[in-house]
Amino acid sequence: MTDTSLLFTPVRLGDVTLKNRIALAPMTRNRSPGGIPTDLNALYYAQRASAGLLITEGTTPDAGGRGYIDIPGLYDAAQVAGWKKVADAVHAKGGRIFAQVMHTGRISHPDFLDGGTPVAPSAIAAAGTIITREGPKPLPVPRALDAAEIPAIIATYGRAARLAVEAGLDGVEIHGANGYLPSQFLATNANQRTDEWGGSVENRARFLLGAVAAAAEAIGPGRVGLRVNPGGTFNDVADTDGAATLTHIATALSGKGLAYLHLVGGAYDYDAAGIARRHFDGPLMLNGGYDAARAEADLAAKRADVISFGVPFLANPDLPERLRLGVALNAPDPSTFYGGDSRGYTDYPALPAAAE
Repeated sequence: MTDTSLLFTPVRLGDVTLKNRIALAPMTRNRSPGGIPTDLNALYYAQRASAGLLITEGTTPDAGGRGYIDIPGLYDAAQVAGWKKVADAVHAKGGRIFAQVMHTGRISHPDFLDGGTPVAPSAIAAAGTIITREGPKPLPVPRALDAAEIPAIIATYGRAARLAVEAGLDGVEIHGANGYLPSQFLATNANQRTDEWGGSVENRARFLLGAVAAAAEAIGPGRVGLRVNPGGTFNDVADTDGAATLTHIATALSGKGLAYLHLVGGAYDYDAAGIARRHFDGPLMLNGGYDAARAEADLAAKRADVISFGVPFLANPDLPERLRLGVALNAPDPSTFYGGDSRGYTDYPALPAAAE
């Protein structure tokens, strides 16, 4: 490819201008002990700052949203100080970075919540297990949220957005996909409520749209993105009509001035990108199994404005340069994806070292 390829042209997402149309997709790496980003995390993101946009791993907006081992947070001063290290390191390399805000809801365990019970729209456990420090444990039956509690949880998304910007990050992405709390509200199998938070698509989407609105009010809509995958089944969610859900979300957010809408990659039984394009007037980011040629084709066809890359970026800190030159990619080591030290995290070689 050449520097004039669409993939390497600048693009504006809301208030933020990117130097290219390549994004680092959010990927949980379980390397922030105590929920506080470290110097090692800062190095990891700085190594990948040649992307137009970096989207961080899922970051909980509240202690009650914790799930998984050593995922970061954005709700206290120590976490803000840690994220400031990350932001400064990325900006020193000319990059831009959004924090993905992720409340895990029922995909958690009392081990992560000081003995408390995970919360969800309804008291329905997700199938499967979760890895704790003591090994795999069954996902518990969550506590159904009281209607009166829900606005305060929505407000944590606004607080997290404000703290992200306070830390020097460029914005936030609301995680509305993959079976976490906003996705649990959307899912017809996980949300059996009969009040204003359940039933119709308008009611089931109320939590997600509220979280986006809270973040937008806190830092301005041009610094807020949203990631969704209506109809996806990860973490045991199901939606009887994903196309209708995406249509409602995209329509509701059109005209709001958001930075972007990000569709998770995967097999949809409907044209998710087409629906998003028709009903959402802002920038669209697509994800899932892309190489340079397919990314260029979808940009040229105006199916997307930005393409996010996940696993290839994990093993290739200089992925944009490798895509531009058409050279071989480093192979990732799945055994180091989750947790650990610098191995499989910050030790993948960039091109000059790889060529030696």
